[in-house]
Amino acid sequence: QLQLVESGGGSVRPGGSLRLSCSVSGYSLDDHSIAWFRQAPGKEREGISCVSPRDGRAIYSDFADSEKGRFTISRDVAKNTVYLQMNELKPEDTAVYYCAALSKPYYSDYTCLRANYYDTRDWGKGVLVTVST
Repeated sequence: QLQLVESGGGSVRPGGSLRLSCSVSGYSLDDHSIAWFRQAPGKEREGISCVSPRDGRAIYSDFADSEKGRFTISRDVAKNTVYLQMNELKPEDTAVYYCAALSKPYYSDYTCLRANYYDTRDWGKGVLVTVST
């Protein structure tokens, strides 16, 4: 059964950290890129980072790159899990965070960060992150 399940969300004060986990079942991390997206209220879903299925390389969106290392993606192939470490969280990071899977034939550094390239069936249900005082 194909499934992606996010965990690790919650409420945190500005400046705090969270590590999100995406538990992947039914997908091979060698055959799929796993990406993290987020969607804030009233905004479009935006890509944060993804992992290349070809070489495990981490790709970051322009937004994430501009945040000077606040976001770090990693994967544990043995656990079939992909993580998103988020540091120095800001109120504007408040959003629902999703992980998604993109099969290798459709993967590129461009497509993996764009939600419209993903099949609607290949998303987790999301986890809420709230950053506030």
